[in-house]
Amino acid sequence: MLNIIAGSKKKAKLDVPIINVRPTSSKKREAIFSIVESKNLKNKSDIYSDGYFLDLFAGSGSLGLEAISRGAKYCYFYEIAKEVIETLESNCLKICEYNNYKIIKKDITKSFFEEIDNPLSVIFIDPPYTLAPFENILHNLLKANLILKDTIIIIESEKKTKINFPYLMKTIDERYYGKTKIAGLHFRYAHRSIIDHSTLGLHRKQSFCRCSRCTGGKNCE
Repeated sequence: MLNIIAGSKKKAKLDVPIINVRPTSSKKREAIFSIVESKNLKNKSDIYSDGYFLDLFAGSGSLGLEAISRGAKYCYFYEIAKEVIETLESNCLKICEYNNYKIIKKDITKSFFEEIDNPLSVIFIDPPYTLAPFENILHNLLKANLILKDTIIIIESEKKTKINFPYLMKTIDERYYGKTKIAGLHFRYAHRSIIDHSTLGLHRKQSFCRCSRCTGGKNCE
């Protein structure tokens, strides 16, 4: 059994599927939302009230449901395991309103995320440690135009896992808990407003920047 940590549903209990999941502990969830909220404060924005969240490999849904409890506008949950989805649906009914979440029953590693209608504020990627599909997932999210300049990406992986992050993506925080690594990412040049996804793996941005370097005739890359 897991508990919601904060927000309107604080202390609400979440069921945990019996098999095929590795629940994110309260300590790790505290760390994850500390990364999200510290970045939010730096940007002087409200990431929750206007935010669309994505919980990949959702399992019990604890990360997305924590976001909903803290005021997130909407959350998409992706989960493929039939034996897990029933628990996820039950937990969503406890925490969510009828119109602020969607469960997508699909293999994430093969998804192009056509079910998502809005650019994302926060993305949680927490696959089984036996998988490491991070590059492919980020590639497809970029291709679908779902990652913006202020999007925060949280990756939970095994400490020893090597990840080749896309060009221009920067680690903003990294924390370790035993064998687990939690990394927060965003785009390195956050003052640009438009990301050109046509190059996919390169993820270079269009030259619409108005900073002093660009207006002075130099490209800030």
